[in-house]
Amino acid sequence: MRFLHDAAPPHDLTYDDVFMVPRHSAVASRYDVDLATHDGTGATLPLVVANMTAIAGKRMAETTARRGGLTVIPQDIPLPVVAEVVRWVKQRHHVFDTPIELVPTQTVAEALSLIPKRSHRAAVVVEDGRPVGVVSEADCAEVDRFAQVGAVMRRELVTVSAGADPRVVFDRLDAAKAPMAVAVADDGSLVGVLTRLGALRATLYTPAVDADGGLRIAAAVGVNGDVAGKAEALLAAGVDCLVVDTAHGHQDRMLEALRAVRSVSPDVPVVAGNVVSAEGTRALVEAGADIVKVGVGPGAMCTTRMMTGVGRPQFSAVLECAAAARELGRHVWADGGVRHPRDVALALAAGASAVMIGSWFAGTHESPGDLMHDADGHAFKVSFGMASSRAVANRTSSESAYDRARKGLYEEGISSSRMYLDPARPGVEDLIDQICSGLRSACTYAGASTLEELHERAVVGLQSAAGFHEGRPLSTSW
Repeated sequence: MRFLHDAAPPHDLTYDDVFMVPRHSAVASRYDVDLATHDGTGATLPLVVANMTAIAGKRMAETTARRGGLTVIPQDIPLPVVAEVVRWVKQRHHVFDTPIELVPTQTVAEALSLIPKRSHRAAVVVEDGRPVGVVSEADCAEVDRFAQVGAVMRRELVTVSAGADPRVVFDRLDAAKAPMAVAVADDGSLVGVLTRLGALRATLYTPAVDADGGLRIAAAVGVNGDVAGKAEALLAAGVDCLVVDTAHGHQDRMLEALRAVRSVSPDVPVVAGNVVSAEGTRALVEAGADIVKVGVGPGAMCTTRMMTGVGRPQFSAVLECAAAARELGRHVWADGGVRHPRDVALALAAGASAVMIGSWFAGTHESPGDLMHDADGHAFKVSFGMASSRAVANRTSSESAYDRARKGLYEEGISSSRMYLDPARPGVEDLIDQICSGLRSACTYAGASTLEELHERAVVGLQSAAGFHEGRPLSTSW
């Protein structure tokens, strides 16, 4: 990447401060762009779901890995639970989504409490493991809440085999005007479901899978306690990437934790952070990091900069840290601060191998929280920062009341924020579509067919606040 006027600015830059200049391109179509990362994680998209309790769960991990991304399970989750999540995710189908299963005798009220957890907005009714019907929110409308789903379900099913071609499934659904197909195994048992949109996506994305064909998943470990023991347990559970995580990564405790993780000889990539300088990047790489996590303070739930004055504008941080990591043959993840597809493209142009996303994905069906509605009927989920009083309370639940109260005095981060679901893009796959659309187009403008070429060819200029405002679309006339 180079700056338009061949000179670095005298001040640090956010994503809003910069733009990319179009260049001559021989890339004929956005679909000719390869978005796979080359940082050793095996991801086929440069997107990583941040290790935040309100965002990264098994549903998020399954869905993002099916589309090629990676989800990092938070360090606060008990190891037995993480092991079960990893096992579950690795058993998921590469094409068909995991549905909610109900039996005919369950109530409409139960169905309505579970259906919002899936973006396809339906549940499959099964008897002896075999699908006998489908029930959606529309089927439950104006129905007594104590009625049984067997009485309201639709028995007409479009069934396909577990090995069906997604294009064939798409055509069958389109011809039948059916909302989704139900996949069954040779013995008639339920395998999963697929909507028209899901079938289309299955032809556009490549799942991130391990050598055994299981969907990939990452997990985080902190810098306190038996770090080596926790890392060994996570590796035994089958995680594909270890993330050693703390807010201030350039400190002795992090370096000791990294060396402890390296002592167990992991054969998976080790990520560590967070830092925002070349000096911090080099220190983590020398201590054993394959990938360095970059970002202090840009996240939507983070109050670090307002509380402490510490941090750095994210574009400049990524640019400097990526350059330092490349000199050592390593990589960086840009962690936080992305709010538009353009920000993802700019982070990758600056040299990041992937972009971590947190709050942007919090307001989706796949995030772990319960779906709620405000007084106006708008759907939202509650998110919170990982250094907030809420997260600290969860993290220190096994400590004494005194120690918990003392730690609770010092918090950074928002404890409760409403993340509204976009009616047009309520699922994480909808957001992935939006991001990848913008990113692929950015690559074609730069004349890049790979992410590495995007970094090599990107020409970036500086803009004023008025310049950024000029590029924003208008929903109504002026």
